Amino acid sequence: MKERAQPLGRATAAEYATWFRALADATRVQIVSLLARHGGPMNVGEIVVAVDVGQSTVSAHLKVLADMRFVLAEHRGTATYYRINDACVGCFPTAADIVMGRPVPAQPVPASQPPGARQ
Repeated sequence: MKERAQPLGRATAAEYATWFRALADATRVQIVSLLARHGGPMNVGEIVVAVDVGQSTVSAHLKVLADMRFVLAEHRGTATYYRINDACVGCFPTAADIVMGRPVPAQPVPASQPPGARQ
């Protein structure tokens, strides 16, 4: 008899939901994609030009992404530079695989490790 499938534990599901919610906006996905592909830190002005969205909107989206540690902020004088948190690049796809019930290569990411585990 086939074993009955079980859902993720509630705590793990809630944590992953916050990750997905942080990326549930097209502009935030653009920003993450831009920073990941750029390969280095960018300031808000550079991001504004690239995604063609107002400065206050970009700043608000960067706050959401930084709160979830998808991006890391570095202050240089009066400017703040943002870069992708490389830990999320390896962690987020694994989370998606776990949620979808797909086999996960190597060790799955423990629920206690956020996508932006400190580097």
